[in-house]
Amino acid sequence: MTGRTRPGARRPAAAAVAAVILVTGAQLSGATPASADGQPLAQAPAGTADASELPRIDPTDPGLKMRDGATLAAPRVLDIVSIVETEGGEERREETTTSLTLALQAEVLFGKNSSALSPQASGRIAAIVNEIRKNRPNRVRVFGFTDDLGTYEHGQKLSTERAQAVHRAVSGQLNDPAVTYEVRGYSEDYPIADNSTDEGRQKNRRVEITFPTGSRAASG
Repeated sequence: MTGRTRPGARRPAAAAVAAVILVTGAQLSGATPASADGQPLAQAPAGTADASELPRIDPTDPGLKMRDGATLAAPRVLDIVSIVETEGGEERREETTTSLTLALQAEVLFGKNSSALSPQASGRIAAIVNEIRKNRPNRVRVFGFTDDLGTYEHGQKLSTERAQAVHRAVSGQLNDPAVTYEVRGYSEDYPIADNSTDEGRQKNRRVEITFPTGSRAASG
């Protein structure tokens, strides 16, 4: 199943960067590479591919040139993403250099087709609150998701109600007026696993709590 994105559904998009590699004709034509002062550069170690074995590229080929007026985008450094989840996938931690997302499967928080938090959810919520306190963010996002079983509308309602339930629990325990919340339900949109399997659907039924790391802590 591929998630059907509905109008109005928004989610922070990952940035993409194009890298352009320029190769000199001398490096690919078999000529000895030279430095700016004309001195020869060190040759490749024995056993590596000889330059004569590489495809020849014509540096004057118009296909290698940018069109008139075109410019390269400014270089950017992408976030390094670290994803760790428990063996059964009940908890998932996605961390970048600037944010942290904690995802909990619906089964560890709610009963089947329910938005009422179960007794076992309190410990999970407390752990999330501790992470928020440690990072002291100004804003927290609480997003709910379902699998693709049932209607989209039912999934929208259930995912929203579950996100609201987690928000109430987190904000109640945190009790920090400096934190603002964004609470949404996305139904079956944005799956993280294959909805054609029971295991995949279980992973997709989840609530995600996302916040920037170190925002207020860094400012003192």
